[in-house]
Amino acid sequence: MENKSLKIIVQQMFEAIEKMIPEYMNDPADKCISNGNLAACIIAEDGEVYGKMFGTNQPRLRQSYRVAWTKASQVWLTGVKTGAYEKMVFNKEVDENANGIEAPDLIGWEGGQPLKMANGKMLSVGFSGFRGTTDIEIMVRALNFAEASK
Repeated sequence: MENKSLKIIVQQMFEAIEKMIPEYMNDPADKCISNGNLAACIIAEDGEVYGKMFGTNQPRLRQSYRVAWTKASQVWLTGVKTGAYEKMVFNKEVDENANGIEAPDLIGWEGGQPLKMANGKMLSVGFSGFRGTTDIEIMVRALNFAEASK
């Protein structure tokens, strides 16, 4: 695979997500959460932030992006999936303030995760608008699509 720039990979991820939305909207459990007003946030190792909102309801998009950014930024700080990190804190495996996040600011929901690119670089990603398991799946699929595209 040729070495693509990160900006191209991210753009292709957003395009892949847009194509996948109708598939996930067919599941009533996903559709009812945000009614298709979704957001993705990607933070590169150097702190550059990429984001995209999908939908038409601006207040709901703002909320979805806030959650996606919170998920991605928590992963960027901790290197651990959201949901799993909270378990570590509450089980006292990690001190509450070890990574600059106090308990009231922990996101708690699934949907934030570190993704390793083919070139070894890490992305901290967050998605919001579907169920947490779907949020995780859609970002993995998007990265796989982007890296497989020529």
